Amino acid sequence: MAQRPERADAQRNREAVLAAADALFAASSSPHSVSMDDIAAAAGVGKGTLFRRFGDRAGLIGAVIASRLEPLRQEAARRSRDTAGSSPRRRVKDLLDASLRFKIENRNLMAAAEDAGLSSPYQAEHYGWWHDILRVALDQVPGVHDPDFTAHALLAAIRADLVVHLIEDQKMSPGGLRSSLAAHIDNVLGNSPEPSGTHNGR
Repeated sequence: MAQRPERADAQRNREAVLAAADALFAASSSPHSVSMDDIAAAAGVGKGTLFRRFGDRAGLIGAVIASRLEPLRQEAARRSRDTAGSSPRRRVKDLLDASLRFKIENRNLMAAAEDAGLSSPYQAEHYGWWHDILRVALDQVPGVHDPDFTAHALLAAIRADLVVHLIEDQKMSPGGLRSSLAAHIDNVLGNSPEPSGTHNGR
């Protein structure tokens, strides 16, 4: 049986809740302090609406992350269809840089996801998506013998809690962090030459 389309008022409420939660997490220096009551009040809906729609705080945070990730998903899909202008190594670097930039820009939100009692960051839907597209790119890089593990290992270098620690506690600049990640990727992938017919480029 086909799923009934969402009512217009329900869609408006969902968008209001996601926008309110996004704004509150972005503005708070202590993500765990943002409560469901705070989000409901900012969105102008009852707290019961949040629980009925998203299940719990972790479900709501996951929905906000998914909403923020959608433009990146669309860009990644476009790039996967048009690979003529970049080498496999370049695609790996671009994917990881995009993931790092997302975590830098949304570090409070990502920290809130880890603080929300999720059983494991590796069970999160967004983690599975990043791992899958990175594994596919790594599979095309010469000399990478285990793309699945390598994808996990590279993503571990940009865990949200590490990004928060390096930027907030160690006062590392976003640009410095991105440069360090690029150097780390070079170390992991080695200096194997690209297959003929490919070239680097953004």
